[in-house]
Amino acid sequence: MKWYKTTLCLAYQSFGVVYGDLSISPIYVYKSTFSGKLRSHEEDDEILGVFSLVFWTLTVIPLFKYIIFVLGADDNGEGGTFALYSILCRRAKVGLLSASHAPDGDISACSSQLPLKETRGSVLLKEFFDKHHNSRILLLLVVLLGTSMVIGDGILTPAMSVLSAINGIKVKATGLDENYTVLIASLMLVGLFALQHFGTHRVGFLFAPVLLAWLLCISIVGFYNTVRWNPGVVRALSPYYVYIFFKKAGKDGWSSLGGVVLCVTGAEAMFADLGHFSHLPIRIAFATVVYPCLILAYMGEAAFYTKHKEDLERSFFKAIPEAVFWPVFIIATLATAVASQAIISATFSIISQCRALSCFPRVKIMHTSNQIHGQIYIPEMNWILMIFCLGVVVGFRDTDMIANAYGTSFELPPSFLLFLSLKLT
Repeated sequence: MKWYKTTLCLAYQSFGVVYGDLSISPIYVYKSTFSGKLRSHEEDDEILGVFSLVFWTLTVIPLFKYIIFVLGADDNGEGGTFALYSILCRRAKVGLLSASHAPDGDISACSSQLPLKETRGSVLLKEFFDKHHNSRILLLLVVLLGTSMVIGDGILTPAMSVLSAINGIKVKATGLDENYTVLIASLMLVGLFALQHFGTHRVGFLFAPVLLAWLLCISIVGFYNTVRWNPGVVRALSPYYVYIFFKKAGKDGWSSLGGVVLCVTGAEAMFADLGHFSHLPIRIAFATVVYPCLILAYMGEAAFYTKHKEDLERSFFKAIPEAVFWPVFIIATLATAVASQAIISATFSIISQCRALSCFPRVKIMHTSNQIHGQIYIPEMNWILMIFCLGVVVGFRDTDMIANAYGTSFELPPSFLLFLSLKLT
């Protein structure tokens, strides 16, 4: 019974830490997707095609890839790019770091008492790494690249999320000066980073109600917009609409994928934040609440935009019914601050793993929980992230420009390492 309550408690906390970034994406996905060359393709088929792309991206990457497969590839309860590399170092002996000499029994939750049967593919890969020493250097560079991308995401995500929400007020106050929105966003970011020293446990309990309220709001609004404007949008759940989208949009459709991939920004935090929680709470929270709420939100937006094409390049807040605009706006503003928590916590975990493998300078690591070893706080990294986030907000001032800094490549290094760890261990 105690285990049952602990699991549900951790699942509740995970809403405030792990899923903020992923949950806030509906604010800017459609706007970013249709802000480029896709402006000349604002027809029903293209709108439904984008929704179909978003649906299948959410299904394939967070649900299938992370929830089903990647969360099982932890290293002694820790997740992230360096966790996969640590498994390769210790189990397959293909690494360059001193961790590869650690006792195999202490390494990974994936370890088994039974002897592992090597496949022909794993034998060939090991022989390749043994024969070509430069391949080990390349593997370490891939790890460092993937880690740097996640840390870079920790700088871009807070700026993107907070600015997107604050800009929503321009729907009502069209004459609001840009300097005021930048100032408000900067103050919110300073407040967010100032709260980090309280630790994951307290921050999770503080932020979880905000994220749950946000998910409830966007799912209800999404369901309302679907029923009112275009119930036929459910047809776009079929991948056939993806084919129709690329057939009609052509090269412009391919160039718009940078906006579509924004729907999974923060998905990597589910694995990187694994040490703060555990497999089951993260899986329960995503499968039962986050995933269905996001699908309803994106579906409702697509239904609204098929009848209001002029609002595609404006703002998510145009799709909110007038009667509930201000309550949803206030919750959205709070949720965007919470959204940044996922990647900030993930950055702390990644830096801790880098330091353990002698790939990062010595920094002060504070453990904020007596029960969960992975809940940590790194003061130096916290303030460095804050300074860079403020620099992005003040320097770019525009969410479309920040969105262009995102790309699909942040998924590639972890995916490559996952493939190697499955083949070699």
